[in-house]
Amino acid sequence: MKRNAAITLADVQAVYDGPEGDLWELAMGEQIHIGGLKSSMDLAEKAGIAPGSTGIDLCCCNGAGMRFLLRFRDVGRMTGVDATKTVVERGRQRCKDEGFGDRAEFVLADVTDSGLSDASADFVWGEDAWCYVVDKPKLVAEAARLVRPGGTIAFTDWVEGPAGLSDAEAERFLAFMKFPSVQDIAGYRGLLEKSGCEVVRADDTGRFGPHVDLYLGMLDMQLTYDALKIIGFDQALMGSLAGEMQFMQGLAHAGKIAQGLFVARKTM
Repeated sequence: MKRNAAITLADVQAVYDGPEGDLWELAMGEQIHIGGLKSSMDLAEKAGIAPGSTGIDLCCCNGAGMRFLLRFRDVGRMTGVDATKTVVERGRQRCKDEGFGDRAEFVLADVTDSGLSDASADFVWGEDAWCYVVDKPKLVAEAARLVRPGGTIAFTDWVEGPAGLSDAEAERFLAFMKFPSVQDIAGYRGLLEKSGCEVVRADDTGRFGPHVDLYLGMLDMQLTYDALKIIGFDQALMGSLAGEMQFMQGLAHAGKIAQGLFVARKTM
């Protein structure tokens, strides 16, 4: 696992409290994860998320994953946990606007210490967001604490790919993305097993490279004005951000970063 000890939760909160978070939503849509709806459908199918079940979304951001599960999987109730006030408030409003206000609850808290009850959910969910958490062993342990015995932990995340990152590549990538660390697939497998789970799937989705191509193409060919407006029409900043995205694009196509998909069952 590659780390950047200088990045803290406060840095992550600053991203999603400010214009950078709005830029990610512009480029990636309301579902701020690689693959959008198709990725969510794929994860839900592989995890066997059932109608009427209850779930907890750790690092829920604006609640798009929760609304997907309520709408497309007919989940009974969702609780989302996130440490950034802006996205929690936005998520509450969006759930209300879409008619899910009575089935969706948001908790403003550190996801490694949510304050929710033991074994209180049929499944724990996450989509491309656990990379923002400083203490990943504590996060996975919290997910295992929250899910009932026999329940499911299902998530995707940005991970170090099979080709591996050099120290210099990792430092630049983590600094740009405000990731305190990036786990690899084997590392997440080990953390899940240590927390009393049987790992059912731990795969590279293969989506990363083509989707970064898409985001860069959209920002260059269609959304340039919209992106500039978000950052106060600062063209120098836009150029800098585009350069970092192109660097990340190269890492993805070289197999150095990837989107991992994980499904595990709690056995203890």
